[in-house]
Amino acid sequence: MPKDQGLMSWKDVVLGMYIVEPGNSVKFKTGDWKSHRPVLDKEKCIKCAQCYILCPEPAYYEDSEGYFICNLEYCKGCGICAAICPKGAITMVLEEA
Repeated sequence: MPKDQGLMSWKDVVLGMYIVEPGNSVKFKTGDWKSHRPVLDKEKCIKCAQCYILCPEPAYYEDSEGYFICNLEYCKGCGICAAICPKGAITMVLEEA
């Protein structure tokens, strides 16, 4: 429909749910809707970093001991980390309400 028939231009649409400043995606926490969360068993972990490398978010970070820990504020609970862990050190558990 033409603009004169009541529609606004795309330039007039207000941005929503976007962070427009470069490098600020860390402000957009997306992990609050997951149904399962990863739990690491450090006794089984060999610190191979596969969870860190293959996490699509990336929600993992390396702690001071060399373990890769999931930041649950960004984790979506997809389970890729648990599926690819060669030692079965990551299990997905039901997220508690």
